[in-house]
Amino acid sequence: MASTSTTKKEIASELLPLIRVYKDGTVERLWGSPYVPPCPHDPQTNVSSKDITISQYPTISARLFLPQNQIYQKPQHLLPILVYFHGGGFCFESAFSSDHHRLLNRLVSQAQVLAVSVEYRLAPENPLPNCYQDCWDALQWVSSHRTHKELDANNTNKEPWLVNYGNFDKLYIGGDSAGGNIVHNVAMKAGVERLCGDVKILGAFMSHLYFLGSKPIGSEPKGEDFEKWLPCKVWKFLYPSAPGGIDNPMVNPVGAGAPSLAGLGCPRMLVCVSSKDELSDRGVWYYDLVKESGWRGEVEVFEVEGEEHAFHILSEVETENVKIMIECLASFLV
Repeated sequence: MASTSTTKKEIASELLPLIRVYKDGTVERLWGSPYVPPCPHDPQTNVSSKDITISQYPTISARLFLPQNQIYQKPQHLLPILVYFHGGGFCFESAFSSDHHRLLNRLVSQAQVLAVSVEYRLAPENPLPNCYQDCWDALQWVSSHRTHKELDANNTNKEPWLVNYGNFDKLYIGGDSAGGNIVHNVAMKAGVERLCGDVKILGAFMSHLYFLGSKPIGSEPKGEDFEKWLPCKVWKFLYPSAPGGIDNPMVNPVGAGAPSLAGLGCPRMLVCVSSKDELSDRGVWYYDLVKESGWRGEVEVFEVEGEEHAFHILSEVETENVKIMIECLASFLV
C-alpha cells in the first residue's frame, strides 16, 4: 500500500523579508500589496484606468490613467504624459498593485496628466538588468505614438488615449525607490539614444530613490552592518554578477566606469526625500552630484519631515503630508 505524504518544497535561496526562491524555480513574494483591477471610473479621484499590452516578447504591459473629464469631451488641450516606474526592490510590487494604483489615481487627479504605469519584468525570474531595458522599451513605445499621430490617427495598433489626449512635448518620467533608480538609468540612456519621433523627456522625478556605493555615507550603517543592510543585500542577491558589485554604475552613478551625469537626457529633475527614510542621504547625495556634474538642467530637492520610505504610496489615508507630496509632484508635471 502506497504511503501518502506532503512534500515540502525545498528552499534554494531567500532574501528576507522580501522573497523566497525554491529549488523548483518558483518564487514566493513575502511583501507587496494585492493586485487590483483597473477602474473605468474611480469615484474618489474621478480618474479612469485600463490595462494594455506593450509587448508580448518580452512581456511588458502597463496600466493607463486618464482624468475622467477628458473622455466625454473633445480635449481643449492635450495632457502632459507621465511614464511611471513602480518601486519594490526590483523583485516585488506591480503597476497593478493596490498601493501604486492608489498613488497614480491621486497624482493623475491632482496633476491632470495622462499616466502610463509600466509593468516591467521582476527579478529574480527575470534577472537584472532586464527591467531597465523593459522600461526603456516602454518609453520608446509611448514615444512612437507621436509619429503615429501625425501619420494615421485611426490605426488600431496604437493606444487611443495616447493618440487622442497625450501632449508629446510634455513627456515626463518618474518613479519611487527602485523605480527612481530606473528613472535615473533611463534618463542617462536618453542622453545618448534617441526616442521615437524625436520625442524629448521634459522632466524626471525620483522619490526616495535607491542608490548604493561601497563607501557608506551619512547615517548608512558601516562595516559588517552595511553588508547586512537590506538595501545592500537586495542588489547583491538580485544582481550577483553585476560588474563592480554595489559600485556598478546602475546603482552607483559615480561608480567606476560610470558616464558623466552631465549627460542626463532631460532639462529638469526633481529629487524627493523623507527625513526618516534610510535612503534619504543617498537622495541628497545624488542631488549634489547632479548639481556639481556640469549638467545644464535644473534640479531641485524636496524633503518631507517626519516621514519614512514611500509613505505617500503606502498610506491608505490621504494625510496632510501625503497631500503635500502629491502636490509637489503634480506641480512638477506642468
